[in-house]
Amino acid sequence: MPIFDYLQRVRAEKGAGYLALLDPDKLAGPALTQVAVQCAENGVDALLIGSSLLFSTDFDEVVRSVKQRVDIPVILFPGGSNQLSRHADAILFLSLISGRNPHHLIGDQVRAAPLIKQFGVEPIPTGYLLIESGRMTSAEFMSDTRPIPRKKPMIAMAHALAAEYLGMKLVFLEAGSGARFPVPDALIRRVREYVSIPLIVGGGIRDPRVASEKVAAGADFIVTGNILEERGSPGLIREFAAAIHARG
Repeated sequence: MPIFDYLQRVRAEKGAGYLALLDPDKLAGPALTQVAVQCAENGVDALLIGSSLLFSTDFDEVVRSVKQRVDIPVILFPGGSNQLSRHADAILFLSLISGRNPHHLIGDQVRAAPLIKQFGVEPIPTGYLLIESGRMTSAEFMSDTRPIPRKKPMIAMAHALAAEYLGMKLVFLEAGSGARFPVPDALIRRVREYVSIPLIVGGGIRDPRVASEKVAAGADFIVTGNILEERGSPGLIREFAAAIHARG
């Protein structure tokens, strides 16, 4: 089954899906694989692997190791065209449409596309929107773009609709790693009412209750990352999974 179809099935059966983001710059190889296994065993629906920078020189090996140990999809969430692996099931083929930096709108995508085709990794076209989070995040700094103001939902709505009209399959509303505040519920709700494609929401979600609130506002998939690196445990992962899936 194509990974996008799998995600759609998760969304239909559970109400919302839980995606865990693993950053090779923040977790060493064995530690990252261990967290990946814990995620797979405790209710996570798919794994995202990627980084804003990537200090590691063994990205491909990290993805291969994770893929060997888990039976849920492994999806690349790349900060650039250097974060590709033939061992992944799919890649969020991101275009940073909230910014106006051509490198992240189309430049890096052109570099990556031939390799993705050669590797046979499923591309999932995704409109990537950075949302103001109360502090500058790694994604904001590295992309050299300004985020959408958190109290300007109409700007987010217009960008999300443009993503849908351009044929993208997902919209990712991203507060960013280390966000002070997550994406506001009111903004999620307005975007959800305005577009028909699924919404991923991530950044600054540190509590299962907050994850549940984002689902209630209209998120189809919730991403957690930093919280698993800081104090991840099987119990916490299960709490997040239960909160995200409870409305299914």
